[in-house]
Amino acid sequence: MNIARHIPFLKAVLFYTLTAFGGPQGHFGLMVKTFVKRRRILSEQELLDIIAFCQLLPGASSTQTITLIGYKRGGIPLAVMTLLIWILPASLIMAALSFLIHYIDRTALHKDLFKYLTPMAIGFLVYATWVSYKVSINHLITKVILVTTGLSTFLFFKTPWTFPIIILLAGIVTNFSDKRIPDQGERSLKIKWTNIWLFLLVFVVAGFLSETARKHNWENRKAYNLFENFYRFGSLVFGGGNVLVPMMYEQFVVREKTQYMTGEELLTGAGFVQSIPGPVFSVASYAGGMAMRGRGAWTQLSGCFIGTIAIFLPSALLVLFFYPIWHNLKKYTVIFRAMEGINAAVVGLMAASALYLSRDLSFTTLDQILVIVVTFCCLNFTKLPPPVLAVAAMLFGWLF
Repeated sequence: MNIARHIPFLKAVLFYTLTAFGGPQGHFGLMVKTFVKRRRILSEQELLDIIAFCQLLPGASSTQTITLIGYKRGGIPLAVMTLLIWILPASLIMAALSFLIHYIDRTALHKDLFKYLTPMAIGFLVYATWVSYKVSINHLITKVILVTTGLSTFLFFKTPWTFPIIILLAGIVTNFSDKRIPDQGERSLKIKWTNIWLFLLVFVVAGFLSETARKHNWENRKAYNLFENFYRFGSLVFGGGNVLVPMMYEQFVVREKTQYMTGEELLTGAGFVQSIPGPVFSVASYAGGMAMRGRGAWTQLSGCFIGTIAIFLPSALLVLFFYPIWHNLKKYTVIFRAMEGINAAVVGLMAASALYLSRDLSFTTLDQILVIVVTFCCLNFTKLPPPVLAVAAMLFGWLF
């Protein structure tokens, strides 16, 4: 791979990473602006297809989406580089928080500096919804799917299986037509079986070593247990950070044998990760460090490293294995027709996410609404770079 020719793309990934606030839903809008509108790395339709596919898999959906953008541009080597650029900044910040948490006034973590980042992220999401709507909602059945998906997602937002079930049902609905046939000229992708075998091997070996370390009371048993815990979370969780944090809470706070931190400590990290750019799953870097504290800085740092690797590895292995299969299946009429309904469902998911995120905002004054509207207008009508909007939102919060 010629790295030099991909440097502009990797710079775009870095700028995206440093301004990707708002969790997976907020990330979609920034992806549209960065990779579709500004860089023209892929089309709106291609991005929608990737987002829809990633909603069907367990793991970190925004991480899987950005990884696939790198994969489509430069294969597995570029996908790995893209993944590393995406996860490192947030993971380093969260790892540092695990060391600094006892020296920080926890109320200071929620200062006004960050109060307009959520409405800014909603503005990005509204923009992504609008762009996707123009591409995917073009006749009656897609409008019905949009409304149905939006209502269902809003009502059952925190139910882990909501997204994949809705997407599958939407794909079934649009198969009741014989008017659309796939383009048979698209090149097939080679399936890398190594990825799925490695995923299963790590899953089994991690479970075996964790149980053995527990039974025989190994000196470093906590490290083995942590890796298994985080790898299992990354392999099985649907619904992103909304589901990951409760799973971690049950594992690391409630259970007596693995009571590694207090509920307040975990929830402080979970709240702080919402205020920084990057993947919400980077909270695992913080939790891993908190779990391994008390035995020296290097041991705690190893906990941060274990949490980071174990939580993101299964997401990457699964998406890089299943995407070529999904891509090749789209040549079949049933899958091709399903994509119309699936993409309409993704637009409904975005719209519902924007409404759901808006629930916690205070609309007693017009400032929150103003930030949403200004963000949308800047994205839709100007070429203002997204990093400028993020900095402006923080300055606005600091000043007002």
